Amino acid sequence: MDKEPAGTVRDRERRDGANEADGSGRDMARDGAPVPAGDALAGIRFDDRGLVPVVVQDRTGGEVLMLAYASREALIRTLAEGRAWFFSRSRQRLWRKGETSGNELAVAEVRADCDGDAVLYLVDPAGPACHTGRRSCFHRDPPGRKPPPPPHPDASSGASAEASPAASPEASQTPTPEPPGPRSAAPGDGAGAFLTRLEALIRDRRRRRPAGSYTTALFEAGLPRILQKVGEEAVETVVAGGHQEPARLVEEAADLVYHLTVLLVARDVSWNDVMAELSRRSHPAG
Repeated sequence: MDKEPAGTVRDRERRDGANEADGSGRDMARDGAPVPAGDALAGIRFDDRGLVPVVVQDRTGGEVLMLAYASREALIRTLAEGRAWFFSRSRQRLWRKGETSGNELAVAEVRADCDGDAVLYLVDPAGPACHTGRRSCFHRDPPGRKPPPPPHPDASSGASAEASPAASPEASQTPTPEPPGPRSAAPGDGAGAFLTRLEALIRDRRRRRPAGSYTTALFEAGLPRILQKVGEEAVETVVAGGHQEPARLVEEAADLVYHLTVLLVARDVSWNDVMAELSRRSHPAG
């Protein structure tokens, strides 16, 4: 790792005029918005380079998206703007996530850990967090590590997440047991939390590709097959909606939502992106 004398980051920021004071002990972001950094950052323990590690987590799904470092000024800007700022150790400068790619991280909350030597950004991502185009930077297993076996289902949980698709005669292999699924949602569990868990399960299937899983079979068959299944389930939902009992409509809608989630994951899109678009439409300009 590169080494830097203590205080260098802070000194550089002062020379650049990025960290100003208004004479009242309140630090100022570059745009002039006052931020009470003396209070907000009092418990943060920066290292001898003036940096602190920052874990970035999706606030809705809970997925860890990336790890970076922030200086005092980066934290001040993040708190002032609600956008994720960091300090690049390689380029030795402040940078904002999405400043070139457009994949910004809207910061809903900033937390410090119990020792004050690490920070958490809870964010709403506008796109992939990783420079490779993946949703999360943590998409690789360490070299030589064997993926853990799938957990055994809870006998009391009812149907599993993939029970209906896996039971289909189209499945080429006998499915292995799946974890307790989102179908057995807890009372009062919101649809958003349910879809988040379903998406996380399907992302795990794509990464590990367990033998016998219907989801694995879909991903290995490729995007054309996934698109075909979404189309088939959409037609069956329409038919159920027009001519069959409500219970049948529920079943077909569940199959459609499952296959649609597989499609979203295959295209590295999240239900969070869909919900963000729906939210945007519910607040039209003007």
